[in-house]
Amino acid sequence: MRNLRSAFLFALLLSGAALTSGAMAKGTAVSSPDVAVAAQYDTTHIYVAPEDFDRFTDSFVATFGGHKSQQGVFQVTPTPSQTMSQLVFTPVGTVSVFGFKTPIPYPFGSERTGYLVTDMDAAVKSAREHGADVTVATFPDPIGRDAIVEWLGGLHMQLYWHTQAPHYDALQSVPENRVYVSPDRADALVRDFVAFAHGKVVSDDRQAPGVEIGRPNDSYRRIRIESKFGKMAVLVTDGHLPYPFGHEVTGYEVANLADVLQKARAAGVQVLVQPFTSDRREAAIVQFPGGYIAEIHAAAAH
Repeated sequence: MRNLRSAFLFALLLSGAALTSGAMAKGTAVSSPDVAVAAQYDTTHIYVAPEDFDRFTDSFVATFGGHKSQQGVFQVTPTPSQTMSQLVFTPVGTVSVFGFKTPIPYPFGSERTGYLVTDMDAAVKSAREHGADVTVATFPDPIGRDAIVEWLGGLHMQLYWHTQAPHYDALQSVPENRVYVSPDRADALVRDFVAFAHGKVVSDDRQAPGVEIGRPNDSYRRIRIESKFGKMAVLVTDGHLPYPFGHEVTGYEVANLADVLQKARAAGVQVLVQPFTSDRREAAIVQFPGGYIAEIHAAAAH
C-alpha cells in the first residue's frame, strides 16, 4: 500500500508539474502588484523641434483648454543630452513635450507614453515577468527614476516614479492609447499588458468597421482595454494602412467634436481625416504644429 500511495503522490506531482509547465507555455498571468496610479499621471510623449515647441503647446491648449507647467531645459536621459521640457495639462489628457537641443540618445523618442508607477523596482520586475523587454534600465532623472520597456508587438512605453508624489487634477475624460499591432502578436500583447496593468478587456470586436483605419470597405479587429493606467485601443491590422492611420498615438475624447475642430483650425491645426462616424463615436484625425498627430472623438449624436 505504501508503494501504491508513493506512486500515486509521484503521479500527482508529475501531473502538477505538467500543468504548471503547460500554463506557463500558454502565458498564464503572473501574480504581481498593482503599480498604476491614475490616468491623469499618464502622459503622451511628444517630441518636437525646439523652434516648434511653443507653437505646439499653444495650439494644444487652444484646442483642448488647460494650462502648461513651467518650461525648462533638462537632462532626462541616462547619457548626456539637453532638452526643453514641459507638461501640458488639459481636461482630456496630459502630455509631456520634449524639444531636444542636442541629438536624441537612442532609443528615446520611440516611447509613446509615460506611466507613473507607485514603485519603480516592482513595476520593472512585473513588466519583465509579463513578457516585456526592458530596453532602457532604470536610471535617475532630476525628480525621480525612469525606465523604458517594450511589449510584444513593438509597444514602447516609459515607466516613471517621482521622489515627491505629484498631484494632478482628475480628467474630464480619459485619453486612449492607440496601439497598432499584427495578428501574430495581438493576443500575447493583450494578455501580458492586461495582467501587468491589472486591467480588463472591455470589448473585442473582430469585425470592427474598416473606416476606423481608413479602409471603409474592410473590417478589422479592435480590442479595448481599461485599467488605472487609462484606456488602450489595440488595433489589429495587416499593416496596409493609408496615411495618417497608425501615426496617431493617442485618441482624445471631447464633448463636441465640431467645436473642438473649430478651435483647432483657428490654432493652426490641420485636419488630416475629416469627421466620420463609427462605433457610436464621431472621430477625426488632426496634426498639430510641430508634427504631432492625434485622433479626437466624441459620442455620436443619436
